Amino acid sequence: MNTALQLRVGIVGAGHFGRFHALKSAANPAEQLVALYDPDPARAAVVAREVRCGIATSYENLLEQVDAVIIAAPAEYHFALTSQALMAGRHVLVEKPIAATLDEAHALADLARKTRKVLQVGHLLRYSAEHQAITERIKAPLYIEATRIAPYKPRGTDVSVILDLMIHDLDLVLAIVDSPIAEIDALGAAVSSAHEDIANARVRFENGCVATITASRISLKTERRMRLFSQDGYLSADFMERKLSFIGRERGMPLPGTGGFRREAISWKDHDNLAVEHEAFAASCLHGAPVLVDAQAGIRALDAAIRVTDSIRESRQIMELSGLIPTSDQN
Repeated sequence: MNTALQLRVGIVGAGHFGRFHALKSAANPAEQLVALYDPDPARAAVVAREVRCGIATSYENLLEQVDAVIIAAPAEYHFALTSQALMAGRHVLVEKPIAATLDEAHALADLARKTRKVLQVGHLLRYSAEHQAITERIKAPLYIEATRIAPYKPRGTDVSVILDLMIHDLDLVLAIVDSPIAEIDALGAAVSSAHEDIANARVRFENGCVATITASRISLKTERRMRLFSQDGYLSADFMERKLSFIGRERGMPLPGTGGFRREAISWKDHDNLAVEHEAFAASCLHGAPVLVDAQAGIRALDAAIRVTDSIRESRQIMELSGLIPTSDQN
């Protein structure tokens, strides 16, 4: 392990997210970006030239040079790459989802525990200023409504919109609601790819809280919002505009004629979630800081995503049997 207060980092994957991770790692004083590896040497060369780091000839070669790896490969490779790194004694930041299956995710959690290495999952919203502001103001939500929609892009269509987009809000809701999931009722459809491109899930928790989550990657506009209702008040967050509005009794300017309610408005201009995620990863690896999004958090989010997918499949079967939609073999 590097004895200096700088983490030697390697990047696995030079695609869209891999490039962003490389840029943040190169700019982070707590990290030394040593090299990156990608099966496409030409793509690796482009990103390596941009961030001025080396190119590993193989994954094994990368592991030999670093203290930690950041895995930005497709989800189907997360288990193999993460387990190999952990067994080699390297810390890991793996992009979401933690793995392709729950069995793989649990195996990675066990391996991280046995090797005593950091395993952090890239659920980026946990590092947002909005997340902190929400959890400071809403302690026990009764109802949550989350919307995450965007125009179609080929990137990410190797998985469903549940694993591509909805999992962000699933993880955020699970972090806010302190209760196990009781049931999920979901609908979804594949429109422009082989997997669901639009989905809606109604999640009921054992404590009675309900969350309605919508995700789409075939919309005409981009929108990322969350609304929360509780005994403490009402909160609305716009993740695109980095604005939050809270109506309650404790904070903000008085609202005349409302019986004592106040309105608080907050905005952020320069908060780089990915940079904060890197800072947290380096702090955990170098100084033993708690891992905010650990393997268990990754498992909870993946489990919820899988349950949403299963519910969509069940809903489709009901609609096919009723004649509401054609059966799969007629499409």
